[in-house]
Amino acid sequence: MDRLRIDKWLWAARFYKTRSLAADEIGKHRVQVNGDIAKASREVKVGDLVTLRQGSITRVVNVLGLSGLRGPAPVAQELYEETPESIAAQAAARELRRMGTEPAHSLEQGRPTKRDRRQLDDAKGSGWGTRWSASIEDDKDDDG
Repeated sequence: MDRLRIDKWLWAARFYKTRSLAADEIGKHRVQVNGDIAKASREVKVGDLVTLRQGSITRVVNVLGLSGLRGPAPVAQELYEETPESIAAQAAARELRRMGTEPAHSLEQGRPTKRDRRQLDDAKGSGWGTRWSASIEDDKDDDG
C-alpha cells in the first residue's frame, strides 16, 4: 500500500478516536496536507507533511508509514514523526497553561441570580434605595 485516505490514516495514527471525528475535523479545514487544505478522500503517502489542529494546539507531522488498521499506541507512533518546531510549540503552550489560567474559566456559573445580585448590591451599599425610579412626587406637571 503506497497511498491511504487521510481520514483513515489520522484514525490509524490515533490522532482521532473515530474516522467520523477525523472526517469532521477535515471538513472544518483543521487538517492540511503539504500546505493544502485536505478533504477526507485526500490520499497521503510516505513523506507528506500533515498539519492538524487539536484544540488550541497545532501539530505538524511527517508521514513515515501507512496503515489501514488501528493498532496499539506504540505501533501508531511509528507511523509519523513530529517536527521539532511543533514539539517546541507544544512545550511553549504547555508552559503557558502551567503558568496561569484564564480567570473566566474559573467561573462556575454565568450570570448572577436575583439572590446573588441582591447580595452584591447590599455588599456595595448601592441597593434599590440609591437607584432612580419614578414616583408620585415626580409627577408635578400633571393636572393634579
